[in-house]
Amino acid sequence: MQKKRIAVIFGGKSSEHEVSRISASYVISKIPESKYEIIIIGITKDGRWLLYNGDIEKIPDGSWENCPDNKTAFISPDPTVGGIAVITENGCEIIKLDAVFPVLHGKNGEDGTIQGLFELAGIPYVGCGVLASADCMDKIVTNIMLEHAGIEQAEFTWFYAHDYFKNPDRYISEVENKLSYPVFVKPANAGSSVGVSKASDKEELKAAVVKASKEDGRILIEENIIGKEVECAVLGNDEPVASVPGQITPAAEFYDYDAKYNNADSKLFIPAQISEELMTKVRETALRAYRMLGCTGLSRVDFFVTDDGRVLLNEINTLPGFTSISMYPKLMAASGTDGSDLTERLIELAFERMKKNV
Repeated sequence: MQKKRIAVIFGGKSSEHEVSRISASYVISKIPESKYEIIIIGITKDGRWLLYNGDIEKIPDGSWENCPDNKTAFISPDPTVGGIAVITENGCEIIKLDAVFPVLHGKNGEDGTIQGLFELAGIPYVGCGVLASADCMDKIVTNIMLEHAGIEQAEFTWFYAHDYFKNPDRYISEVENKLSYPVFVKPANAGSSVGVSKASDKEELKAAVVKASKEDGRILIEENIIGKEVECAVLGNDEPVASVPGQITPAAEFYDYDAKYNNADSKLFIPAQISEELMTKVRETALRAYRMLGCTGLSRVDFFVTDDGRVLLNEINTLPGFTSISMYPKLMAASGTDGSDLTERLIELAFERMKKNV
């Protein structure tokens, strides 16, 4: 049987470029080579697309970019091409693709933009579609949709950074009238807690808004929830399944970028240290939110579980990390789908979704 050709795309211009490199090396190592031919495309921080044929061990530290054999290459939006256009000395070479596995986090990776390119190209791809990716990446849109669906979450408010800087006191007053300190300040579109701050008073709130505004033009303010940080992995299309929930005890005050990817002192518990009843509620809520938002393929759904038994949805990550300390692959492994089985299932789900949508 002829191997199917899968392109793994990593890197990108987002603030999560480095995490993407680490995730990609894991994913590439787990795709069964007996069934798939792997084509590797790296996107540099300045947005250059390069075909890479070197050692995957050079991907995590970024040294892959120095490979002399790298060639400019990109996915053509023309569906009659059906793959990658590689720029060579003699012109252009076409590499046909059967599917794409985008290992891209943050802006231009999990916000629907690159998913739109795959749709134009007519190539099956791993993960959520354009609309679900965009909705879940935008924290404000996600919160509004969850609120409409009656899924419990933290109290929140939001505003445009442009409007805030014209009249800061007005918006500070609105936040203080609706929420009590401390509050969390987040850019609407940024992953891995990039640009997120905890503010305990007015001055910290002002500084947090400035920080968040560097990542996005809209700012989300949420109440502080005291509870366990619990995460649930979801896998599937029309009939998704939810993993056993896991729990994180962050090394930092909250699970920020450093605590997620750089600090080994963050502790993970699988299963989460909550009752069976709450475990069931987390899984049921994760599946409900996943389907309501139109997710397909995979997502990691994050919650707060309070001591009085409330389960509040925090956010949905449509392309979660695949590093050695990332929760998604750990949760799926604990639920019986490990390593190569997981990557193969994700690729199968990409083909299933494309068949249904044709």
